[in-house]
Amino acid sequence: MSELTDELVPQPGAHGFDGGDETRKHEMQGPFELPPGPEGFSFALYQATGVSLTPGHRMHLLENSQVFDRMLEDIRAAKHSVNMLVYIWRPCELSDRFVEALTERSRAGVQCRVVVDPVGSEETTGDKDFDQQVEKRLTDAGVEVHYYRLLAGKVLGRLLSRSHQKLVIVDGRVAYTGGFGIWKVWEGDGLKPDNWRDTHIRVEGPEVRRIQVTFAKHWIESGGGFLPRECFPELKADGGGCAAFIDSAGRLGITEAERMVRLVVAAATERLWIANAYFTPPNDILEQLEVKVRQGVDVRVMGPGPQHDVPVVRASQRSTYERLLAAGVRIWEYQPAMLHSKTMLVDDWLCVVGSTNLDSLSLNKLSEGSLVFEDREIAAKLEQCWHKDVRHSKEISLENGGRTNPWRRFARRATQWAGHDR
Repeated sequence: MSELTDELVPQPGAHGFDGGDETRKHEMQGPFELPPGPEGFSFALYQATGVSLTPGHRMHLLENSQVFDRMLEDIRAAKHSVNMLVYIWRPCELSDRFVEALTERSRAGVQCRVVVDPVGSEETTGDKDFDQQVEKRLTDAGVEVHYYRLLAGKVLGRLLSRSHQKLVIVDGRVAYTGGFGIWKVWEGDGLKPDNWRDTHIRVEGPEVRRIQVTFAKHWIESGGGFLPRECFPELKADGGGCAAFIDSAGRLGITEAERMVRLVVAAATERLWIANAYFTPPNDILEQLEVKVRQGVDVRVMGPGPQHDVPVVRASQRSTYERLLAAGVRIWEYQPAMLHSKTMLVDDWLCVVGSTNLDSLSLNKLSEGSLVFEDREIAAKLEQCWHKDVRHSKEISLENGGRTNPWRRFARRATQWAGHDR
């Protein structure tokens, strides 16, 4: 590894990366010139996050509601444990399918545990709350349910420091992450206004233990106690994909989520294609994208279009367009539904799928998790997904929605403020 260290030294002098701005003194200094390929990326990722790409994983990319059929199949086959951590769980037909599967497994002696975030799962639709309509059915069947950081007093810092993770782990051997929630908007094909477009990943292999640790930390903090040893079986490397699960939480200075994003961007030498539900990253990442274009990288961004669940975030997203378009970044907005995916595709080998949005709140305050992995087959599938989504998207130009305005600038200031250290 020694020959790699010199190449990982930050390159001084680029605008916004030279450390001259005291307000950014906690940020990573860069831009970074990584050695090409998986080995150099893995070595840099290890230095930045303590996690490196580990071989021996079998992964399956699952779009939209496909994830639930596979997930429920695994849950129904569970032998000793089902652990679920979700931001959104609200009453609906999809919820009923999960309640039925967990009820059956719990009564068969499988330990089933659920952690939900009270902000994401609160009353917003006119239905009864999770605790009134879902929790009772689960607990009556023996499923243990806890809430992550109850909103006692609804103090602002506590209100923003939520768990946005989406994790399901079965028998400590199979795990899922992505953008999913247990609610009706995830039940369709992503082509109608009330069916969100999303992307998820199923993984088997050594990193499932790290995903289980993330669940355990949330479970313990929520009052659930320690998990038994059987939740952490020895996992043999069985498969060709190398993977790393990056677990991030709010902290002073730069989080693991932003470290991961910065290094994934730095790894691109040919292409960098980003699909993200809340694309309004900090200026340092925007500058890094501009640097990549100057280096000849094909940089593309896809975000939600007119179907958006948080209008101020869409306005903030659109405030980034003018500078990125001027730099040569190509931008699309997905039209038929809310685009909720959080994926990155680098060259023909590196992929990111998880819960991490590219906004200030997600990168600085929320608990997030993403699987970063080397898998050329899934990279090809992500490319196919991109081309399919482009057919349902509008490309943005400076003359066609790309220019900023006072409302968009205000929205960006507001959304950046939400994630600042306070």
